[in-house]
This record gives sequence, C-alpha cells and structure tokens, in this order.
Amino acid sequence: MRKKEAQERMKKLKETIQYHRYLYHVLDKQEISEAALDSLKHELYLLEQQFPDLVTPDSPTQRVGGKPLEKFQKIRHRERMLSMEDVFTPEECGDWYKRITERLERSFFDVFCMVKLDGLAVSLVYEDGLLRTAATRGDGEIGEDVTWNIRTIEAIPLRLREPTKNEEEKFPFLLSMMKGRMEVRGEIYFPIRAFEAFNKQLEKEGKSPFANPRNAAAGSIRQLDPSITAARPLSFFAWDLVSHHGQKTHEEEWNLLRLLGFPVNSEITVVKGMEDIQAYWEQMQKQRHKLDYWIDGTVIRVNDNRAFEQLGVVGKTPRGLIAWKFSAEEATTIVEDVEWFVGRTGVLTPVAMVKPTWLGGTTVKHVSLHNFDEINRLDVRIGDTIILYKAGEIIPKVKQVLHKLRPVHVKKVNIPEYCPVCGSAVERQGREVAIICRNRHCFAQEKERILHAARAFGIDGLGPQTVSTLLDHNLIRIAPDLFALTPDDLQGLEHFADLSSKKLVTEIQSRKQISFPRFLLALGISEVGEETALVLTEAFGTIDRIMHASKEELIQISNIGEVVATHIVSFFADPLHQELVRAYFHQGIQIEQIPIKTISNLSGKTFVLTGSLHTMSREEAKEQLRILGAHTSESVSQKTDYVVVGEEAGSKFVKAKELGITLLSEEEFLSMLKTEKI
Repeated sequence: MRKKEAQERMKKLKETIQYHRYLYHVLDKQEISEAALDSLKHELYLLEQQFPDLVTPDSPTQRVGGKPLEKFQKIRHRERMLSMEDVFTPEECGDWYKRITERLERSFFDVFCMVKLDGLAVSLVYEDGLLRTAATRGDGEIGEDVTWNIRTIEAIPLRLREPTKNEEEKFPFLLSMMKGRMEVRGEIYFPIRAFEAFNKQLEKEGKSPFANPRNAAAGSIRQLDPSITAARPLSFFAWDLVSHHGQKTHEEEWNLLRLLGFPVNSEITVVKGMEDIQAYWEQMQKQRHKLDYWIDGTVIRVNDNRAFEQLGVVGKTPRGLIAWKFSAEEATTIVEDVEWFVGRTGVLTPVAMVKPTWLGGTTVKHVSLHNFDEINRLDVRIGDTIILYKAGEIIPKVKQVLHKLRPVHVKKVNIPEYCPVCGSAVERQGREVAIICRNRHCFAQEKERILHAARAFGIDGLGPQTVSTLLDHNLIRIAPDLFALTPDDLQGLEHFADLSSKKLVTEIQSRKQISFPRFLLALGISEVGEETALVLTEAFGTIDRIMHASKEELIQISNIGEVVATHIVSFFADPLHQELVRAYFHQGIQIEQIPIKTISNLSGKTFVLTGSLHTMSREEAKEQLRILGAHTSESVSQKTDYVVVGEEAGSKFVKAKELGITLLSEEEFLSMLKTEKI
C-alpha cells in the first residue's frame, strides 16, 4: 500500500472507530461486536507501524494501555461414538429443555452441565484394569487405532487405580469394574501454556508453529511415530463411562472416573431449570479465556442415566444432551478479489480472496460468498471492509459490509459469461440461483469428481495437486482410472520418487473393496448423501436394481422424495454414468452387497439390544435382524417387542422388566435367528 492510500485508509478507520466508540460509550448502543471493533483497531495499529510519521495524537491506538493483543489400523466401536446437536441461543436451548420435559413427563429434571472441550475425542478400552486399545472417533462406527500414541500421555492411566476400602463401601461395584471390559471416552487436548511454550521452541528451531492447540492435539495423536507424540505435552479429560456397572447418574460416573484414576474437568454443576443452565453458560463464556484449555461451549445433559437411555437417539445425536456453543467470534478484513470456483456438478461458486486475518484460532484467507444472490444481498464489492464470523462452524461466513469504510474506487462483482477454467459459456436458467458450466469434460469438474470419489473410497495421500498432475499428464480421465495406476506411471512426476510412487499405488489398491453405501456416494449423484445412500442400499440390495429403478419405485422408498428420485433416474440414464459404473467393475472394484430383506416371523418386530454379546457385535446382530425384516431401536418403550440381554446390561434391561417386555438371552436370540433362517 502506498503512503497516500494508507493515509486515506487510516483516516476512514479512525472515523469509523470513533463513531462506534461514541455509540457504545455515550449512547449505550452497539452496531458491531467488540471483536469486530478490535479487529479494526488492530488494522490501524499495523498501518501506523508501517507509516509511523502518520500517527496522530487522536488515534485510538494512542490511548493508555492500548497495546494490541499479541497408517493406522481400524477399530470398530462396540457402541457408536455419537455426535451432539448444537444450539446457539437461549431460545434454542429452552426449546430443547421443553421437549425433554414433555418426553419425560416431568416439570423439572436434573441437568449435568460441563464445558465442551475443543480437542480430539478418543475411546479407551480397559480389560482387567489394563489399557488395551485407544481409538479416535472416526465416522462414529470405526476409528483409528492410536493406542501407542495414547500410551505416551501421562494423564491417561495405563492401569486403573485400585480403590480404597472406604471407596469400595461407597461404590460396591468399583472392584467389579477392575475386571472384564470397561470403556471410557474423553478428550485429548494441548494445555494452552504448554502449547505456547512448544510453539516458541519450534520457532527457535526454525520450524513452523501450530495454528492452534486443537490442531496440535489432533496432529500429535495422528503421528505414525509415537516418539513424536511423546515429545508433546498433551493432556486428557475423561467425560463418559460407556460401560454399564450400576451407575445411576452422569454425576456419579464422573466420581467413578476420578476414583479410577482419570482426570475429569472440575468446571461442572448439576442444576434444574433453564435459568440455572443459562447462568452456567454465561459464567463459562466469561471464564473461558482464563482456563488453560480451549472450550467452545457447554454440554447440557440429562443427569439421570435411565432417563437418558429412554430418550433415545435421533440419527447420530442423542436426544438427552446438546452442545450450547458460545457466541460467534468475529473479525474484520478487506475483500481483495473475488474468484469463481467450479465444483464437480459444474456449479460456479464465488469466493472472496481477503486480506489474511485471524479468526477463531485460524488464519482466514478466503471465504465463500455462496452465489450471486448472496453477493447482491450483502452488497459486497472488491475493496470493501467486511465482518467475518464463525458460529460454531469451521468455515467462516460474511456477516456484513461496513459501508462507511467503502473506498471511492470499489469494483462490482459481475456474473461471469464463461467458465474460468475451460472457457465454456455458463448458464443460469430462469430464476435459479446456480450458475453452471455445462461442459462435462471441464478440467475443474473432473478434478472435483475424482477427489470426491477418492474421499468416498477412503484413499489417503491423494490431494488436489496430485489429481491435477495426473489429469495434466493424461494418466487418468475418470475416477476408476485411479485403480489402473502403476508405480511406473507416477515416477518422474513432480513430488514422486520410487518410494512415494509405490506407497500411493499400494494405498489405492488397498481400497478396492468398498461398502455399497460408500460406492453410491463415490458416484457423486446429486442430492445423494450418506443417509440416502444407506436407504437405497437397504431398499434395493444391488447396484443393478438401483440403476434400473423407475422414478415411481424410488418415491415409494421412505425418505426419497420426488427431487432426489429425479436426480437418481437422470444420473443412471446418462450413458457416461453407465460407463463410469462399468469402469469401476472393470478395474476390480468389489462392492460389499447388502442382502435384500426377507419376509419372516420377525418382520415388523422391534428389538432393543443391551449389554455385550459374545458371538457377534451389536452391528452384526442388527444386520441379521434387518435381513429378517425386523427393526432395531436404541430405547425401550411399549412398542418394543424383544430386548436382547447381553453382559453388563444396563438401564434398558431394568426398563424392559418394568414394562413386561419379553427378554432374550444371547442363546435364545441366536436360536431365534437360526429358526427364522431355516
């Protein structure tokens, strides 16, 4: 920036800062957040550092004290690691509280409140008191085995602590917990003071520092060399005892975890009613920056374990708990340019290239503007100062444009006439929002389709640059071509030597077997995500049946509407997509077919499984029931027909006895399955 431009910018910044200072301190009003205002002050400070002779005594930076703030193995979880529903306002939290009181038919219930740690969730399995395995969350069903890395963290006990006699008398089942299998879940985190010291050491060694403690913790746990993890001062908080040992409340579980040698967070409370929940949330939001670990909200949970189980699960989230996120973090920056990016379906997305700014623990350099309608709604132009925010999301968003800071010579953003990648004419039909490049062979679309497929197949080490290189050298044309690559094809390409070529080809070849839902996902059918893919596989059983399904047949399937059905029929009617499927089979891709449901005496019956089975996992048992036409549920109710009782059965077993529901031992359950199969 030239001196004259800087002088004009500084003048506008000072005027804007003074304007908002007056609103806040004199008129008791606020148009932008304090975080956004601080960001403007910081920009002014940096310009004054660059042009010190332009500093004036009336500058906001001259106030007293106005210094600026400086390949793992896979493990299948015996019980899914579920997600949490996020809420952001008192109204949303109040709606959740009201729903729970109605379902439990109570006016009030005990609520366990805890901080939401911003780290890496892990599952620890102990057998006979010894740590046996440790796994990441993964997709909730299957995680990565990080046992050796976890063992380097001193906060995690390798052996459970032996209880004292007094403790045994208070919790009679403590000793039994030392025997057999026990599963604990918690969060790996990097203490902030240790993180700052670690980053300083990296800088001294001429290495790049980590962006934030969360990334550092996750990256440390995913190191293939455990000695690297050991060199990093990570810590751990336990927050859930998955195994059932007779504990009645979540509060009791935390006491048990502490007695067994696990560190648990002390910032907890048990309350009743929304008033106390909100008071806790407000207290933790004020206190968050004084803590030695990152938190991004609070977790609000039904304390009574039996009630929690009774409430059940919706999709991937339990009804009995929510994450109430803290207020959005905000910062200001300048739009330096707007570029249009082409996705796998040909849709052009405008992305603002912004002056790098720190927001929510990461440096933001670009932000999506979504579509041309959003550009018009915001009235954003190149050269504008904008407010960015994060509301519990990783991806930043544009909140508003600060028009008072708009320079004279701003540039409007126009709809492109041609694809920025292939040069083909773009289309915008009628009032549709999407602007589309119709060239099927557009380089950008093909690259995104291949990357999408690679993610669905779980291929590691295949990034955008590598795919671009493979396309540039005509080594691949469509995603199935990846499976025909040889080490000789890759050698000589940029960043590829003998070892790296063999490593990537080996990785690709190891992914030739794929589940049916993931294969459907890899095809990239518009509007078909993970849940829809699973519904389709359960309904049709084979790819051939789906490819030949009519729109009418598809609409009859639960959760498949007319729009999705139209997309599916159109996709498989296209000869290029038929070729795509054939190409996968030609390259030796094997789909794990899901058997078609059969009619049996169990069709329509509802089963609940509790405790652990010796002969099969819960997921295997559910699959057997699904094949026979039965349903499974996560909670016991009057609609439940059978409850299968395994070892360490918990509150579901008690609830089933109270309701007089038929109980099945593992032997009785297996006998029932065998009879139906015959």
